[in-house]
Amino acid sequence: MTPLSIVVLSLSMSADACAAAIGRGAVHRPILPAAVRAGLVFGTVQAITPAIGWALGLAASSFVTAIDHWIAFALLGVISGKMAIETLRRGETADDEAPAGQDLVTPIATAIGTSIDAAAVGVTLAFLNANIVVIVLSIRLAIFGLTTMDMMVGKAVGPGSARLSS
Repeated sequence: MTPLSIVVLSLSMSADACAAAIGRGAVHRPILPAAVRAGLVFGTVQAITPAIGWALGLAASSFVTAIDHWIAFALLGVISGKMAIETLRRGETADDEAPAGQDLVTPIATAIGTSIDAAAVGVTLAFLNANIVVIVLSIRLAIFGLTTMDMMVGKAVGPGSARLSS
């Protein structure tokens, strides 16, 4: 794969993670270290799944591509429901700050839900005989940077932000 195609692949794989990060930022209103931590989680999980898909290779390609969208649908549905419930509860308490010891379970589950399709991409990369190490590192870097930034964007434009309150 050419360097340009690796960059385009990395950016395109970040689209759903970025959307989820903006939503999380709007709901949880993170401080920068929390956004960086979430970016690391998203970047790591999003980089692991194509590597898993690549490892599965030809043997599992038909199975992975046949069910990946259903797994992603179920995970994202559960996560969206959880975020909606948190938003409704947050409205009752009028607390705009994220809980002090916010667990990593939700960001990890969200990252997994937004990266299931990346396993199918990994299978395709096995067919192309691509350098998986370079691609995985590129994906991790792109998603880390973009989701960290998007968490802060979500905080800035979400409910209760100074921009919207004025």
